[in-house]
Amino acid sequence: MFDTKTYKTVLLLEDNTVYHGWSFTKQNYTSGEVVFNTGMTGYQEIMTDPSYAGQIITFTYPEIGNTGINFEDNESRRPFIKGIVTKNLCLHSSNWRAQQSLIAYLQEHDIAHIYGIDTRALTKHLRTTGTMNGCISTEIDKIPELMAKLQTCQQMEGLDIVRQVSSSSSIACEQIQAYTPQYKPTIPKSTYGPLNIVVVDFGVKYNIIRAMQELSENINIKIVAADTQSQDILALQPDGILLSNGPGDPSVVHYGIQMVQNLIDKEIPMFGICMGHQILSLACGLHTFKLKFGHRGLNHPVGINQDISISSQNHGFAVMPRITKDKEILIYETNHNDQTVASIVHRQHPCFAVQYHPEASPGPHDSMNLFEHFVKIITVIKKHPKIQKTYRESDMFH
Repeated sequence: MFDTKTYKTVLLLEDNTVYHGWSFTKQNYTSGEVVFNTGMTGYQEIMTDPSYAGQIITFTYPEIGNTGINFEDNESRRPFIKGIVTKNLCLHSSNWRAQQSLIAYLQEHDIAHIYGIDTRALTKHLRTTGTMNGCISTEIDKIPELMAKLQTCQQMEGLDIVRQVSSSSSIACEQIQAYTPQYKPTIPKSTYGPLNIVVVDFGVKYNIIRAMQELSENINIKIVAADTQSQDILALQPDGILLSNGPGDPSVVHYGIQMVQNLIDKEIPMFGICMGHQILSLACGLHTFKLKFGHRGLNHPVGINQDISISSQNHGFAVMPRITKDKEILIYETNHNDQTVASIVHRQHPCFAVQYHPEASPGPHDSMNLFEHFVKIITVIKKHPKIQKTYRESDMFH
């Protein structure tokens, strides 16, 4: 159960916009970047996605909490979000898997929240002005003081949050199990392996691990911290390296960029997801920029020509394509909402990356096959280690 006493609450934005609502806990001051997510489902997975660290999430779906919280669908060891904004918070959840109400979960993890505001108006405002810092507080008689404090809040651009969410020690991957199979590989599980895959944890979602586990029992997964040195990764003798999702500004994650630069010519297949995509792109000489209001939802169309997939996305930064054709990097897929870069492929090394989330959770499974594609590349290169050298030598004559 939970305390149902409510408190008058305010949401302040740094442009002096004020929204009045309610919360179930007293809150002095909690600040973060206010963003919005357009998904209709999966609030638990969204709240436990480490890529939302440092942010206050506005849910555009009007009622949150109907299905409660269970202990199997979390995407990380704990929530890293600063707060949530909703139209309505459901008092009584109803789902056979529910083990806790959302309100009790918010209170247990001391997550700032406000409900009862017009989230449609807030979302339209953020789309017009862009995402910005905001704060949640029940001290409604101290708005000038809260606003003054908010103006000193650090901007997301230039902020390294990866160190806050990256695991300091290895995660026991056998403890991360899928509730139900997410993807059925086209090749029997026994065909793959044994393979050693190192996951660099910039803020990894558990469903990335689950997706790899579903492919084969013969895949040994080792998760390492984001600031792990390249030589230490090589010491693990990886057959493949997966660069995970994560929060904050990718351009300031210098240790990750340097690590990838040191590894890229080792001919070890590399797969980047979201932050990992941006890190790989930066390591290859591309640049990133901050989007006006980001991509956060479950219905973003990505693809090339007529080959379109619907994807789950969560990022506030994007890769800036080069105007001229790049000799090393192929801009492969595009986000068809705004024509930003959705995926890249390295022309010389076995590396590719996507800006969206193939592991979904929540979201569509259109691109789940990318994990199998990654493992296929690993298998081919492991069986034919000289194939890349042969390809490059033949490419010199074209």
